[in-house]
Amino acid sequence: MQQRYRAVFARGGTSKALIFHLEDLPEREQWDSLFMSAMGTPDPNGRQLNGMGGGVSSLSKVCIVAPSQRADADVDYTFGQVGVHRPGVDYSGNCGNMSSAIGPFAVDEGLLKVADGEVTVRIYNTNTQKIIHATFAVENGRAKVAGDLEIPGVAGSGAPVRLDFLEPGGASTGRLLPSGNALDILEIPGLGAVEVSMIDAANACVFVAARRLGLSGTELPDALDANPQVLEHLAAIRAHAAVAMGLSDTVEQARSRPMIPLIAMVAPAADSASLSGQEIAAADVDLCVRMISNGQPHRALPLTGSLCTAVAAHIEGSVVHAVARKAANGMLRLGMPSGVITVAAEVGREDGSWVARRGAFYRTTRRLFEGFVYAS
Repeated sequence: MQQRYRAVFARGGTSKALIFHLEDLPEREQWDSLFMSAMGTPDPNGRQLNGMGGGVSSLSKVCIVAPSQRADADVDYTFGQVGVHRPGVDYSGNCGNMSSAIGPFAVDEGLLKVADGEVTVRIYNTNTQKIIHATFAVENGRAKVAGDLEIPGVAGSGAPVRLDFLEPGGASTGRLLPSGNALDILEIPGLGAVEVSMIDAANACVFVAARRLGLSGTELPDALDANPQVLEHLAAIRAHAAVAMGLSDTVEQARSRPMIPLIAMVAPAADSASLSGQEIAAADVDLCVRMISNGQPHRALPLTGSLCTAVAAHIEGSVVHAVARKAANGMLRLGMPSGVITVAAEVGREDGSWVARRGAFYRTTRRLFEGFVYAS
């Protein structure tokens, strides 16, 4: 028998998700079955036609929000990545794009009272145990939606939401450099010795040079999807890195947990084409990035992955630092399939160790509908 649950369906950045109030949900052990039913998972056809999902990882997400009891936060936010083809909900990391929808959701739902004008909502992400500040405009008691900000991968424009990730290092593993090194060598069956950088900021990521896999780093997602050998090599690197980072005990276990770490290929700035056919000039980017999560090439970079890339670019000796232009004023322009995203990162050294102090970006968000979602 189907049950109905109060929910909001919203776009945050380049993702979409169902957002629930914690108080409306059943006990935690029932969440996975509820969320999978709501999103139409699992679907061997990969379309999620029997639910709210859109057939790709960026459109198969859930968020749970509640007032916070913490002195440094206004709301608590839990993120769930719902599988598409396979059953399961992964709570091991955060979604930066959907983080942009949480502050406006909290205001619009009356979880906190604010005056019109610019406001900052302090968000505690339970997945990573990190604080995020969302700053945006409020008009007539609701988050402003209309505005002039355009972001790659989203048609139209909207009101800006500034996200500041405070002290993002060690979000998944407890350490900015989980292995203690900026550069490591992993022995990968079928590939041999592969140089990687394992960095943990906002979400854990593993970086590899695109040229090591015989790629330019400017390939579009369809080209990567059409190359199963490359996808398998990336999956193998990711799984071995997960073990090296302490996120999984075995390679087999890592393969069953496809969300974290993210894996990214990086390459020097180069002329490329976007998904819309727009030409992206090498002069307009500081490096090229192609990222995979949940086994799927991203059309637009995950926000947490973008932040981690920007942090990695500041760390001398890393794979990313080796190919990136030096960022101007801490701002790094990442070339990706949907265009260019600019990320600010503040990174330094304290007592001989690298420290990520802050990362920031601008996103737009829009409430798409509110009401009830049905799940069995």
